[in-house]
Amino acid sequence: MPEKILFWVMAPVALGSGIAMLLARNAVHSALLLVLNFFTLAVFYVLLDAHFLAAVQVIVYAGAIMVLFLFVIMLLGVDRRERLQDPIRLQRPLALVLGIGFVGIAVFTIHSTLGGNTFKGLTDANAPGNTQALGRLLFTRYSFPFEVASVLLVVAAIGAMVLGRRREEEEEASHIAAGATEDPVPPAIPSEERV
Repeated sequence: MPEKILFWVMAPVALGSGIAMLLARNAVHSALLLVLNFFTLAVFYVLLDAHFLAAVQVIVYAGAIMVLFLFVIMLLGVDRRERLQDPIRLQRPLALVLGIGFVGIAVFTIHSTLGGNTFKGLTDANAPGNTQALGRLLFTRYSFPFEVASVLLVVAAIGAMVLGRRREEEEEASHIAAGATEDPVPPAIPSEERV
């Protein structure tokens, strides 16, 4: 019974922080709302008796990944105006189709869970313990996606550094160009020529 109460208290917080994160105009506020959402997910993991995943959620995602996000936000600049036009053609229709697909998967998962059906094999996989089962699956069956995700994180960090360096070079070039367009200071007249 306390688990249900905690779930119904945390579920609106998770949903509200997710929606507010999407609607926030300030990137730092959006990142902080994402941290709140990560903490609510950690509470959900605790309710599911997945204490290792809850600890990983707080340490890795709410800690390390969010520090990376905030670093990139500060590196690229918070006060910069964003263009409101889509740079990629067909971005909105594709996002709409993928969003509808995600909602369909979520509805199917909730319906199958509330219908009393449990996912087969989950109890057997967790029999020796949640941490052992997670490690076994992560480094055997899902080792390739795990390595791909780590490579993507490294590429994202390198991309953030390249973008930050390019912005510094553009600012230096704009300062040099602004200095070249200004009128130069006239040379001083030597004292002997003054009469």
